[in-house]
Amino acid sequence: MHLYLIRHGQSYVNLKDWQGGNQDTGLTELGHRQAAALGVWMPTEIKNIDVIYASTMQRARETSAYVAAAYGVDVIADDRLREIGNNRADHTAWPSDDLPEYSDYWGSERPFASVTPDREGGESLMHFRTRVGSFIEDMVERHRDEVVVAVCHGGVIELVFDHIFNVGPFRRCEVWCKNTGITRFEYVEHPRREAWRLHYHSRADHLQGIESAFEVAKIGRDLDTGSQPPTAD
Repeated sequence: MHLYLIRHGQSYVNLKDWQGGNQDTGLTELGHRQAAALGVWMPTEIKNIDVIYASTMQRARETSAYVAAAYGVDVIADDRLREIGNNRADHTAWPSDDLPEYSDYWGSERPFASVTPDREGGESLMHFRTRVGSFIEDMVERHRDEVVVAVCHGGVIELVFDHIFNVGPFRRCEVWCKNTGITRFEYVEHPRREAWRLHYHSRADHLQGIESAFEVAKIGRDLDTGSQPPTAD
């Protein structure tokens, strides 16, 4: 099995000046450009895919639509791919219009405590790892000889690393992934070797020039509307 994990495009909750808390927001204008570039580039590198899964959160669904259009493959929504804290301890999803707020501690600091302590029934890091691991093992059983794409979140990708490389509960892999970055794993059964192989992480060839071109265009729009362009500190 070839497994491609894709982080969603830039969403409003990713913005440095975002003050809206934990919300199920969609993609920004830049996020849509990133996802569109992804949809154009992927078929040049990955000729065929068999199935696309996506988190049920809006930013992942919007990103997956570009990939689905590029390949003519329908998207399968899966709550197990939602970002940490957005599911209950029983792995069911919180309502998109009523998401809980996060704790002030990292999940790896208190791996068995809820990461959303103000909401009864919230998941811990271990609950999160269990649901992500469940998805990975399910993919192995269902799609052993196929090419799988999963559009998800940065936290999900980190927990896939934890699951595959068997990282303990009080540690976690901090593996930063760019928006629409691609991580490729391969599952190969071998009697004397580990089954999982990592080919690359956060590959983003399709983003070359996207961010800089977007910033230039944004400055131009600001000048047209009388706004001041950013200045160097």
